[in-house]
Amino acid sequence: MSIEASATMEIETVSSEPKPESNPLPPKPKFEPLKAHEMSDGRVQFRKVSVPPHRYSPLKKYWMDIYTPIYEHMKIDIRMNLKARKVELKTRQDTPDISNLQKCADFVQAFMLGFDVPDAIALLRLDELYVESFEIKDVKTLRGEHLSRAIGRLSGKGGKTKFAIENATKTRIVIADTKIHMLGSFANIKIARDSLCSLILGSPAGKVYSKLRQVSARLAERF
Repeated sequence: MSIEASATMEIETVSSEPKPESNPLPPKPKFEPLKAHEMSDGRVQFRKVSVPPHRYSPLKKYWMDIYTPIYEHMKIDIRMNLKARKVELKTRQDTPDISNLQKCADFVQAFMLGFDVPDAIALLRLDELYVESFEIKDVKTLRGEHLSRAIGRLSGKGGKTKFAIENATKTRIVIADTKIHMLGSFANIKIARDSLCSLILGSPAGKVYSKLRQVSARLAERF
């Protein structure tokens, strides 16, 4: 029994010793990061943004302000197709990131909706920005003078109410007839939309201001 025990012990000690590696694994391959045109198998990607008639003159005036960041910084080709009345964007061989194309399309679309170039250009620089649109009739069906008064409540005297909401919520708002466009982060757009909806539904501006003060103080504490 003792001989058997010693034999098993010897076997255990032999098995516990590390075996020399006969064939070591080859070194890990190192792959260079793919370029934008390689990700899409060399296919050129396009985006087209329609130009409404009332934005023709501003587009002509600010064309170089729109063209420079898109062509030089984002490395995306841009041209105006006068026949189709569209701004056309496409990727190049040296485009660093494929997502730049969609960012540039969002930037041009924001300008077409009525945002200023310095405000819309933030879409190129920051990832967490969105554009949201809604109409007054989505909140409440108003006609005639009631609709005119609602638009007046939204903008305020000399745009005072609109600027107050913009500054409190760190957003940008465009009121184009009965359409309202907002540019900002998701949480800030929600706060601005709630304030605008309250004004459409008939709340006095003073009540909306006081609610905005509370919300903006809460936002400041959070950040």
